[in-house]
Amino acid sequence: MNTPVGFEPGVTLPAQPSSDALYFIWREDKILVSSSDPPNLPRFSDVALMRIEGSLLYLGRLDGVDCFAMRVTRDPPEPEGWQWRGLRSLFLKIPDALLALAGRAFQIVEWDRSHRFCGRCGAATEDKADERAKRCPACGHVVYPRVSPAMMVLVTRGRELLLARANRFPQAMFSALAGFVEPGESIEDCIHREVREEVGIEVDHLRYFASQSWPFPHSLMIAFNAEYASGEARPCDPEIAEVKWFSLDALPQLPGPVSISRHLIDATVARLTAERSSSQP
Repeated sequence: MNTPVGFEPGVTLPAQPSSDALYFIWREDKILVSSSDPPNLPRFSDVALMRIEGSLLYLGRLDGVDCFAMRVTRDPPEPEGWQWRGLRSLFLKIPDALLALAGRAFQIVEWDRSHRFCGRCGAATEDKADERAKRCPACGHVVYPRVSPAMMVLVTRGRELLLARANRFPQAMFSALAGFVEPGESIEDCIHREVREEVGIEVDHLRYFASQSWPFPHSLMIAFNAEYASGEARPCDPEIAEVKWFSLDALPQLPGPVSISRHLIDATVARLTAERSSSQP
C-alpha cells in the first residue's frame, strides 16, 4: 500500500477537475464503492448525480487523472448502486494502485477532521496553500499529517521462524512481531526493546527488509529480519496469546497477502529454502 507508479501528489485543488476524476469518499471508516463485483470507485459524473456533501481535498493525479478525497459531513444513505465498505474488505478486490490511494485518502481526511482546531491555543486552523499542512492564524502553530512509525521483525533460528499470535488475531493465525517506535528511539532500538518486552529474547544481525504505509489508522510499518541470540521465547506481553518456533514445512495460518508481514514471511521462507537447496549435494 505504497505510492503507486504514475501518481503525482498534489495539494491545490484544480480549477477544473478532469472529466474522469476519481473520488475516495469516506463516511467515518467506510469508503463508498459500487455494488458491482469487482467494485469501482466513483468518478466525477457519479458524484455529480449523488449530490453528496463533504470536505473535499485534493490528492494529486494518477496517470493524468485527478484524485480527490472527501469526508461526508453528515450520515447520508447509500446511493442506489453504491455501498459503504471497510477498506480491508477491498483487499484483492480493487487494483493495488487504487487500494494504496484509498489508504492515503483515509489518512488525510482523518487528519483534516481531527485538526480543525489548534492544539496549542484552540483557534480554528487554516489549510496551507503550498503544502499538506494546517496553520493556526492566531499563534502560528503548524501541524502536518500524523504518521506513526512501527517496527516489524521476523526472527529466525536456523531454519525456524518465530511467530506470535496476538489476542486480536483469529485463533489459528500467527505473524511476525511488531510494535510502535517510542520518542528518542531508533528503529533498531525499538526492535530490541519490543522483542524483549513481547517474547523475552535477545536478537542480533538486524537486516532491513522493506516498509509499507498501513492506514489503520496512520502507521508506517518498517520491516526487518533478525537472528535469534539468546533467551527462551514466551509470551511476556498481555497482548500476546502464543509464541512459537515454526519449521519451514509446518507454518501456521498467516496474514493476508496485502500486508508487509506476509511479504516478509514469504520472502524469508523463500530465502531459507533456497539456502537449504544450495547446501545439499
